[in-house]
Amino acid sequence: MGITLQWTGKRLARFLSRERPRLSFLIPTSAAQLRANLKPGDVLLVEGSSRASSVIKFLTQSNWSHAALYVGDEAARVPGLAPGACMIEADMVEGVRAVCLEAFTGLHTRICRPFGLNEAECLTVARYAVARIGQQYDLRNIFDLLRYLLPVPSISGRMRSHLLALGSGDPTRAICSTLIAQAFQSIRYPILPQVVRHSAQRTECPDCVEEFYRLRHHSLFTPRDFDVSPYFQIVKPMQDSGFDYKSLQWGDADGTVSSAR
Repeated sequence: MGITLQWTGKRLARFLSRERPRLSFLIPTSAAQLRANLKPGDVLLVEGSSRASSVIKFLTQSNWSHAALYVGDEAARVPGLAPGACMIEADMVEGVRAVCLEAFTGLHTRICRPFGLNEAECLTVARYAVARIGQQYDLRNIFDLLRYLLPVPSISGRMRSHLLALGSGDPTRAICSTLIAQAFQSIRYPILPQVVRHSAQRTECPDCVEEFYRLRHHSLFTPRDFDVSPYFQIVKPMQDSGFDYKSLQWGDADGTVSSAR
């Protein structure tokens, strides 16, 4: 890619990724709560408020505009990283990088945990992502997102599904969800695979049908796919925190403070 195009892409990335103030009634999860609940191999979905986030949420019809992979102490093996860096993400400006949990402070998040993976398999997924630190963000994705910000007629659901194949598909470049999809597909773990059925062609059972899975191309994945996948469970930090609703303090309209006890 030419120097001029790269320079333009970086400028656009900064424009698209700049967070904007918003009014939200969602309660964010603190970095301490995330740290107490995350395990290597967990996918953290994030609801952002940047221009790019707005486009992704519109096209996917979901709250989630970004995804990061928790790798635990694996990132600490890479020299030069900030102490405490434990999340791998593909940032529009910086490319594939490791960040601390504090990067998601104040944001609405969701933990998605793969079913059935043992510790060694989770570490394999984590190490795949760590090994990609330093790769560039797919700049074609930036130009695609900018195009969808321009005034256009309303987009039907059928058309919207075709617009989700963003980016060039170059395996040496990444966007957030494709990087994580590649990490899981490296061990052939399903996210939302294609299910193919065909006749078993058995003499003893002419009507039998066999079923097998086929991996989808990594460029077709979005953050929402980890949320709706049947192979990931949703983990909410409040579940194991000993939450007691009676301990909450409520501010009444007259200014008094009371609890449910």
